[in-house]
Amino acid sequence: MSENAADQLFLGRQPILDRNQQLFAYELLFRSGSRNFADITCGVQATATVIANAFTELGVEAALGEYRGFINVDEAFLFSDLLELLPRHAVVLEILETVPPTAAVIERCIALKATGFTLALDDVIQLEPAYAELLALVEIVKVDIQPLSRIQLMQLVMKLKPMGKQLLAEKVDSREQMEQCLKLGFSLFQGYYFARPTIISGKKLDHSQISLMKLMGLLLGDAPTSEIETALKPEPGLTINLLRMTNSVGSGSSEKITSLGHAITVLGRRQLQRWLQLLVFSAGTPSGTSNPLLLLSATRGRLMELLAGKLQPGDIGFADQAFMAGIMSLMPALVGQPIADIVAPLGLTANVRDALCAGSGPLGALLRLAESSESGDISGLTVALGELPGLSPKALNHAQTQALQWSNSIGQEAIA
Repeated sequence: MSENAADQLFLGRQPILDRNQQLFAYELLFRSGSRNFADITCGVQATATVIANAFTELGVEAALGEYRGFINVDEAFLFSDLLELLPRHAVVLEILETVPPTAAVIERCIALKATGFTLALDDVIQLEPAYAELLALVEIVKVDIQPLSRIQLMQLVMKLKPMGKQLLAEKVDSREQMEQCLKLGFSLFQGYYFARPTIISGKKLDHSQISLMKLMGLLLGDAPTSEIETALKPEPGLTINLLRMTNSVGSGSSEKITSLGHAITVLGRRQLQRWLQLLVFSAGTPSGTSNPLLLLSATRGRLMELLAGKLQPGDIGFADQAFMAGIMSLMPALVGQPIADIVAPLGLTANVRDALCAGSGPLGALLRLAESSESGDISGLTVALGELPGLSPKALNHAQTQALQWSNSIGQEAIA
């Protein structure tokens, strides 16, 4: 295997939510960019090395914050010594359905559990007697709900419940499925049902969110301060908060902020933009909760901003546009409106608008790269990377980790 084979593994992640639809963990996806791993042992070793490195070199443990990372473990990886390098408190070992419940496997799982690892069993669709011993060792059972009818799912849950396991429903693709699983007693959920537009039509961005986005559009377009002042004036709540914040930022000086123009100058446009972005994430979110879709939006925006910085170093304007395109791209799912309708009144720059509405230009390619990374779509990742010469899988992994770290911290700020 070539020296940089490990660099060809992509890191992706999918959110796992609890019963209150709050983020509980991420499933970390380590996928090979190589189509053909002739030497299976070599492939496992490369994957194991990347996963171990991810928690050291990439700082995934720090990026996960308070959340744990679920990691897929096949039979060969289960017996790899590298597995023991992983931080026990930060990961859940997800034993794949392809792992046979042999005596050696059971013994290895007992040993891992004894050293403090949490085990989960993946893709359960029926209870086979051969898996009884393995099932007894795991704490979390992941049920693939897709191939099961309502009756089959109910029957499976009735058998699992007396075992006292935490049940995780995976591939939850609609709100109806989510509600059905909630009623059956599942406590964890995985799937993109929350990232799809709801059936309810006519849900609009509220006035304050539209104002915030208009302001961000003005800042991105480098509008004159007088224009930004005019946009802020009808928003007394925003104005008071801005003045308060600017006074606290400039608390070292005796100078008091008296006007909006003065506040914008003292705070600086980039800092103002960051503040507005934080407000967008927290707008309409009940105190003490964090909307997983907003966290996904924050992560996507930050990932695109970081990658834009690698594509065009020193071009802050391009990086800001990439961030805006990233966070705006999930607005249709948040409000159930087409992107063109959302973008129309915001006065966005042509680059951002075209990326969102037509997927064109470097920003469109960055958006496809971010989306493929979230879903673990290797062919999509490969195509998008091909459109962005200069970006490597390794650079993507680093940026992904940094983006997770940032969105976790901003999510905590938003609910503080």
